[in-house]
Amino acid sequence: MWNPAIGISLGPVTLHYYSLMFVLAFGCGLFLMKKIFIIDGVDLKYLDSLFTWTVIGTILGARLGHVIFYQPELFKQDFWSVFLPIQTKPTFKFTGFSGLASHGAAIALILTTLYYSFRIIKKNPLWVYDRVGITIALAGTFIRMGNFFNSEIIGKRVAETSPFAILFPQQSSEYGLTLPRYPSQLFEAAGYLCLFIILWCIYRYTNKKYHQGWLFGLFLILLWTIRFSVEFLKEPQGDEFIQFAGLNTGQVLSIPFILVGFVIMIVSKRKNY
Repeated sequence: MWNPAIGISLGPVTLHYYSLMFVLAFGCGLFLMKKIFIIDGVDLKYLDSLFTWTVIGTILGARLGHVIFYQPELFKQDFWSVFLPIQTKPTFKFTGFSGLASHGAAIALILTTLYYSFRIIKKNPLWVYDRVGITIALAGTFIRMGNFFNSEIIGKRVAETSPFAILFPQQSSEYGLTLPRYPSQLFEAAGYLCLFIILWCIYRYTNKKYHQGWLFGLFLILLWTIRFSVEFLKEPQGDEFIQFAGLNTGQVLSIPFILVGFVIMIVSKRKNY
């Protein structure tokens, strides 16, 4: 039985695991990107701007993506809660940033990275995407672990005898009785960790990093295939905004990213740095 209220006690302050996972996601991403810049001989003065735009794109894009795709009624019910870590109705309350969608974060990061590529570092966007994708895969591992600690994006029911059975009693108000469920967050986290290892090894030990977009295309294909597959084990997130051929919103939104990944990989064979 998982209790997300447990955290690391630091005297009068408790550091919750969910918050810690976000800190690790951005902190490890910054450390890894610094290493990549050093390997590629890029001036580290461009690193802070990349970190800032990545944080903005991730949080704002993920939040807007969740509201647009899963909770659009919130624009009318509590407008300010869409953009700020607060709740204003029925009463004012600090909630932190919750309700985040990876599809929204992906779209926002693509846009913010375009701006960063053209206006700040002045490199081909595919050069940046190839490298940022590596850090995002690792960050996704920590974020999904944070979802597990916070009992978010829980899995479907599973037999009590299953070795994967986990109880999420905090979700009983939303899903009824506390029943054994898949730890779908951990499945996804494990997939992203494997993706990070694959991308990092290809970047370090092959010449594929010199093919514009090859790593980014592979990143899109594998990341969204992982997301698509794990969706079969997840409970629906809010109202299903899009449904097609028995697929849920998360799966339908993953398909375009996978297709774009294939296109980028095919084109990348013709272009080298």
